[in-house]
Amino acid sequence: MQVEASVLLPAPPDRAWGFVLRWEEQPRWIRDAVWVRVVTPDREGVGARIQVLNRVLHVPLFTEQLEVTAWDPPRRLEMTHRGFVRGVGTWWFEPDAGGTRFTWSEELSVPIPILGEVALWVYRPFMGRLMRSGLANLQRLIEET
Repeated sequence: MQVEASVLLPAPPDRAWGFVLRWEEQPRWIRDAVWVRVVTPDREGVGARIQVLNRVLHVPLFTEQLEVTAWDPPRRLEMTHRGFVRGVGTWWFEPDAGGTRFTWSEELSVPIPILGEVALWVYRPFMGRLMRSGLANLQRLIEET
């Protein structure tokens, strides 16, 4: 399953990058995150790992393990999902009209043949709304700072 959303942030790419990478503050804008914790000594760069307690349909359901697998500040960050949910999330930061076009893409799978694919297919519209809502929250938070 792939889902993608984007927003124009009112900040240059380096400032937007810095704001988004405040790991523990991500639940302020990522709607399905209850909390985020860095679990490696290094908070930045390839190999940095985080844990996220995620909500599914508003219920805190599972803790996800993510690892930074691509790090190109302030242009691109890739996180690989290392738990039950597998896949890659990518954040792109592109200069655009005095700000930054921030694009968030997720390519996900669940290792249960057929049933996992059906579950993700059903969940996809909800996840798209969560991502768009999260990006609107991020835009608002950056505007307020």
